[in-house]
Amino acid sequence: MGPLEYLKNRLDPEQFEKIKAIDNPELHEFLAKYIDLLNPAKVFVCTDSKEDEEYVRRKAIEYGEEKPLAMDGHTVHYDGYYDQARDKARTKILVPKGVEIPFVNTMDREEGLKEIHEIMRDIAKGKELFVCFFVLGPKNSIFTIPAVQLTDSAYVAHSEFILYRKGYEEFKRLGREAKFLKFVHSAGELDERKTSKNIDKRRIYIDLEGETVYSANTQYGGNTIGLKKLAFRLTIRRAVQEGWLSEHMFLMRVNGPNGRKTYFTGAYPSMCGKTSTAMISWENIVGDDLTFIVDMKGEARGANVEKGVFGIIQGVNQEDDPIIWEVLHSPNEIIFSNVLVKDGKPYWNDMGIPIPEEGENHSGKWWKGKKDAEGNEIPPSHKNARFTVSLEAFPNADLEALEAPCGVRIGGMIFGGRDADTWPPVREAFDWAHGVVTMGAALESETTAATLGKEGVRAFNPMAILDFLSVHIGDYLRNYLEFEKKLRIKPKIFAVNYFLRDKDGNWLNHKLDKAVWLKWMELRVHGDVDAIETPVGYIPKYEDLKRLFKEVLNKDYRREDYEKQFTIRVPEFLAKIERIEKIYRDVGNIPEELFKVLEKERERLLKAKEKYGDYISPFQLEKS
Repeated sequence: MGPLEYLKNRLDPEQFEKIKAIDNPELHEFLAKYIDLLNPAKVFVCTDSKEDEEYVRRKAIEYGEEKPLAMDGHTVHYDGYYDQARDKARTKILVPKGVEIPFVNTMDREEGLKEIHEIMRDIAKGKELFVCFFVLGPKNSIFTIPAVQLTDSAYVAHSEFILYRKGYEEFKRLGREAKFLKFVHSAGELDERKTSKNIDKRRIYIDLEGETVYSANTQYGGNTIGLKKLAFRLTIRRAVQEGWLSEHMFLMRVNGPNGRKTYFTGAYPSMCGKTSTAMISWENIVGDDLTFIVDMKGEARGANVEKGVFGIIQGVNQEDDPIIWEVLHSPNEIIFSNVLVKDGKPYWNDMGIPIPEEGENHSGKWWKGKKDAEGNEIPPSHKNARFTVSLEAFPNADLEALEAPCGVRIGGMIFGGRDADTWPPVREAFDWAHGVVTMGAALESETTAATLGKEGVRAFNPMAILDFLSVHIGDYLRNYLEFEKKLRIKPKIFAVNYFLRDKDGNWLNHKLDKAVWLKWMELRVHGDVDAIETPVGYIPKYEDLKRLFKEVLNKDYRREDYEKQFTIRVPEFLAKIERIEKIYRDVGNIPEELFKVLEKERERLLKAKEKYGDYISPFQLEKS
């Protein structure tokens, strides 16, 4: 029996007609194979219609995966107590024998496929399976990548409707031309709270050759929303093979003088200020997480892969995050996950207002002081609690740029690290290779007490992408360096660090200063201000920053603050070069250009040290 015939026998006539309308034998074969394997009680095929989306929303509540909250459009979803984050240990990239990818959890492809197919046999028995079609990137554009998701979780399907552009009509339009990504998910058997029961059999396997992701016995979005970080692994590989960039970057518009619009991308490891930069209220957000960058007639053009935000809610407060706060307190369509709920209202840790002392959360009925089975006190909401909302809800979203078929021209790329003693708050690379190597490939983030217990440990995280690499890092960096050769107009590359401290451990920056660094970068893209040349790139002049602080934040900016922030710390920079060089030497198969660029930086630093000593004031360099 052929795939189409099997589907005709298995599906209700109405659902079968939706599939038959797409002329793609590969799709039919994929659907037949996995519907047979998962063995659901019924199958619902989602088209792009409002009715089908509404059906999924309704089912999320009917099946108990979401509960309505007091405000219109708001629902809450709970993941199992031990299913609250990406399962890094059980997320594996399936590779053929003999293939090695450093820094990445890999597994033999044949072994992995055999195991996951056994785990998923009959896993959806008695449940409804949703077949959903989406696209990554704007529709009908150079960025478009079609994707099909199979899931027995209405919550997962609902999340994807909020986060991604619908793709059923795109599949129909492309027919046999659709080079699509595939996602197969089942939450598995559910307990009485409607959360995944068999966590020991939780698996997230990414098959690069088949461009297919399998996810079983888990509901947490990072493990199950196929088009997010799971698809990211597949698109990084595709980008490297095809010569474009798939990046862990926000995309935003910085508004320059006289109505000028300049677009920036930014890669920052977690806890380094990525979201707060992208959300500055007087600038405009295009995307907060993932960006495709392609060469179009010699220009680097960028587009947001998604159309929504799956954001961490902990710490979101009215003062620091006015826009997100407003969005979360308006009647938008929002799924809150793993927060505290009391009288139909959501509450989360560090939200800046009093939190009730009892209610319901990811542990069930909750009260202050409640402990889990291991004796740990349970906080009101999980530290990884999330909100899922469309970018359309944001008053400062640049919706025109979001859906532009040719994307937007990228003026600047920012790499943001976190260190107390090395990088100044902002600097500009001398050229593309200098920026890619000494800013992107050398990115590090100091751990914080909130994340890993031990503070101040430097975690190497090139381009903030290490967790998601699906290719050898050498091939990834080679592609980055080669990409420049296609460009007539090259984005300027910048590095930022919002976490510099003095020798007594005091912060040298205020939280909002980043708004000034952005305005300076925008002016530099257009050559509107001069800069001071240092051994590690160009830094701002005091007079320019003084003016910008007044204009942007209405603050006086003192010479002594500038001097402390922009002193070039030679010993620390040299130590960093040593660390980064050693990491790449140990890995092997790294482009030689990387070592040459690092060596040149070392030589410049040593020369400057001879002339000025270990710590060089920006005023000394300005005079020279």
